Amino acid sequence: MKFGLFMMPLHPPYRSYADSYDRDLDLIVTADKLGFTEAWIGEHVTERWENAPAPDLLIAKALAMTERIILATGVTLLAIHDPVELAHRIAMLDHLARGRFYWGIGARAIPTDLQLFGLDPKEGAMIRERSAEALDVILKIWENEGKFEYHGKYFDITAPELDPILERGMYMKPFQKPHPPIGVAATSLASDSIRVAGQRGWIPMSSSNLAPQHLRGHWEVVAEGAASAGRTADRKQWHIGRDVFVAETNELARERARAVLGRNYVEHQLPNRKGSGLLASCKVDPNMPDEAVDVDYMMDNIWIVGDPEECAKRIRSLYEAVGGFGTLLAITQDPDEAQWEHDCLRLLMEEVGPRVADLG
Repeated sequence: MKFGLFMMPLHPPYRSYADSYDRDLDLIVTADKLGFTEAWIGEHVTERWENAPAPDLLIAKALAMTERIILATGVTLLAIHDPVELAHRIAMLDHLARGRFYWGIGARAIPTDLQLFGLDPKEGAMIRERSAEALDVILKIWENEGKFEYHGKYFDITAPELDPILERGMYMKPFQKPHPPIGVAATSLASDSIRVAGQRGWIPMSSSNLAPQHLRGHWEVVAEGAASAGRTADRKQWHIGRDVFVAETNELARERARAVLGRNYVEHQLPNRKGSGLLASCKVDPNMPDEAVDVDYMMDNIWIVGDPEECAKRIRSLYEAVGGFGTLLAITQDPDEAQWEHDCLRLLMEEVGPRVADLG
């Protein structure tokens, strides 16, 4: 069992931007020292709680402050980017990382992000199609030799061929060949994105709030996608996100989780999910009312909260319920008492980790 971070990032709106980024960097440095394998950094342009409009900048600084941890976008929102620019930025970041980098991608975005870039959030099929074409452009740029042209529905590109004398033209390719490992995040219950991960052999990542039966459904889609391409899906690649709070005792863990995870859930996540149908993915019983999906329910059924023994028990239970996975991604939290989160990561790695070392 490997442990990583998924840094949306979550920051209460009263936290200054500068303080938010300093806290993120401090946490990544701590995770690196503790032996966490990776940290995925989210991208949102209009989401005040998740104030990371340019995760590649945070990753670039974090690379210089760490030694082993793999940094990753979690995820690049393909629909809102120009693929030529994005191909160059990601390739350059991969060189800065000397390969200590994963590229996480997503085909959707929150409505206000899409609106900012002149896209209609109601046109879901168009958003997915545009994202797929952007990804196609980027991968073809990276594999191209010589003159490059792409004439699609959304992007029309004719790139200058590299002049061997002037050394001027399109030349940038990633450090890792043929490209950085690609991760695909999925939240919806019937995710086309995670099917593509199976088809292409990419890293499938499942949302932190999915109940076990929906996680099993995600893996079934990954396996189906892999089989359609003549592949066998590898559960060791599967990453599952979870809100985790470990403390010395169960009582202390629940007290702190209520203060921190409860704040994030009640003030940010719950208002965004109400009326959207997303609460259904959290329910172990599909007939339960939305009002029942409260902090106590999440703490007892979805989040991993407790002392090291209890958290190990819950991770093992989740592992068995879904049939196995390779990496648990702990969602970062930003408590007002920053040391709580650092202590949580230390206990997760040093006390919980050995108890589940046989898994995966």
